[in-house]
Amino acid sequence: MKWFPYGPNAWLVQFADRIGDDAFAKGRAIAAELERHPPPGLVEFVPAFTTVLLEFDSHEDFDPAAVLSEWAAQLEAALTAEMPEASMHECPVVYDGPDLERVAQINHLTVEQVCELHAAPLYKVYALGFSPGFPYLGDLNPRLHTARLASPRPRVHAGSVGIGGEHTGIYTVDSPGGWNIIGRTPLTIFDPTRGPGGDEAMFLLKQGDRLKFVAAKTV
Repeated sequence: MKWFPYGPNAWLVQFADRIGDDAFAKGRAIAAELERHPPPGLVEFVPAFTTVLLEFDSHEDFDPAAVLSEWAAQLEAALTAEMPEASMHECPVVYDGPDLERVAQINHLTVEQVCELHAAPLYKVYALGFSPGFPYLGDLNPRLHTARLASPRPRVHAGSVGIGGEHTGIYTVDSPGGWNIIGRTPLTIFDPTRGPGGDEAMFLLKQGDRLKFVAAKTV
C-alpha cells in the first residue's frame, strides 16, 4: 500500500497495481473500514479502481502526516477482515444502441456475439463517477474493448449502456458522453427523489456491488 500527498488536505492511497479480483476485494475492504472507523478530520473518501482518495478538513487542528503510519496500519489490517457477500443487481438491457454494429465491426464480431459477450460476466462496480452514480464496471471481455468516440455526443440519454475502452457502464442522467452506446436499460440508477435513507438512497449501485446484464427484447 502506497501513500501520496494529494494537495494540502488530501492523501491518495494506492492499494493495487492493476484491476482485477484482488483490487476489487481490497477496495471493498478499505471502503468498509473507512465507513466504520473514519480517521479524525476525514471529510470524504473517493474509491477508484486501484486507489482511494482521502480528503481532510483543512480547519482541523492536526497534521495528517503525523499519524499516517497509524492509518496505514489500520487499513492494512482491514484487508484481512472477513467481508459479507457483495450486493448483487440484475440489469435488463435491450441491445439496440446506435454503436452496436460499429463495435461489432471494429472487433470482428457479429452483433449477436457482442450481445452475448457483454451479458456473460458478473461485473464488479469498481467506482462511481463522471456523473452522479455512473458505475464503472469491469471486467469487460477483452474482445469488446473499444476506444471512446473521437467526438463525444452532446447528449446521451439516461439508461444508455456503453463501452468505453476496457470498461462498460450505464449513463445515469442525460449528459454529453463519448462511450459506445450498445443498449439501454429501464433501471433508474440515480434518482435524487428516492428515499428515505439519506443521500445513499439516491444511488441504486455503490462501489463494491456486482451487476449482471440480462438481455431483454423490450423494456
